[in-house]
Amino acid sequence: MIELPVITSERKKRPDWLRVKLPVGPEYKKVRTIVDTNKLHTICESGNCPNMGECWGEGTATFMILGNVCTRSCSFCAVATGRPNEYDVDEPRRVAEAIKTMGVKHAVITSVNRDELKDRGAEIWHQTVVLTKELSPSTTIETLIPDTKSNWAALERMISAGQEVVSHNVETVARLYRAVRPQAKYERSLEQIRRTKDFGKRTKSGIMLGLGETQDEMFQAMDDLVAHGLDILTLGQYLQPTKMHHEVIEWIHPETFAMYREEGLKRGLKYVESGPLVRSSYHSERHVNVPI
Repeated sequence: MIELPVITSERKKRPDWLRVKLPVGPEYKKVRTIVDTNKLHTICESGNCPNMGECWGEGTATFMILGNVCTRSCSFCAVATGRPNEYDVDEPRRVAEAIKTMGVKHAVITSVNRDELKDRGAEIWHQTVVLTKELSPSTTIETLIPDTKSNWAALERMISAGQEVVSHNVETVARLYRAVRPQAKYERSLEQIRRTKDFGKRTKSGIMLGLGETQDEMFQAMDDLVAHGLDILTLGQYLQPTKMHHEVIEWIHPETFAMYREEGLKRGLKYVESGPLVRSSYHSERHVNVPI
């Protein structure tokens, strides 16, 4: 086993390598205005993403559709949990127009889980991608989709609208699912990735480190993902949103992230984005051209 540095959470202060840029500058203000004017949700804000300043400063944002209340209660996530009452059929148009106004070359769209909807929100997903492509034909799209709870018809509707990358995060290793993703199943997420690959899509997933996973468990997760047709993997440090959420068990050293990147490539992944501040949509424009 390869042993590389790990910093435990006994240190109250975050390591220096987890410092982030403050959201400032004209492009940040432009994105802020567009998001507010169009009454849009972004996972950048709802998920307390550490890269919001950098990404918004470059004129990009990850749009979150289907409201900002999730039917799941994952212990790592900052998004509000409850029974959503928002279902805006006009949302696809507003998102598409915002993306056109921003002039983005690559757009990332995600959503909360909508388990109470029969189609899991698939129609809103489909229309959002279709309208975005109509208004911005040259814009490439990544959709970071939720677990459809084995509703494979809903999955096909979500991924059949012309997006270049379909992402679904497994988030953590199998052993930690009950504590981290109590309403999800590791094997079900793997099957969703396999079905997406079988549909002919470029597949992507993400894992958070520092939740208590072991190195061997990480290697097994990589092997499982490769076996189910994954192309692209993102690895980043878990950051605790509030004291009510899952604690950070370890601060993972950048050298360990580098090691995992090399291991992932050796094990058959086509592209691995790995670093303490990496999040699902970080540098996602690079993932569009990964061969499938």
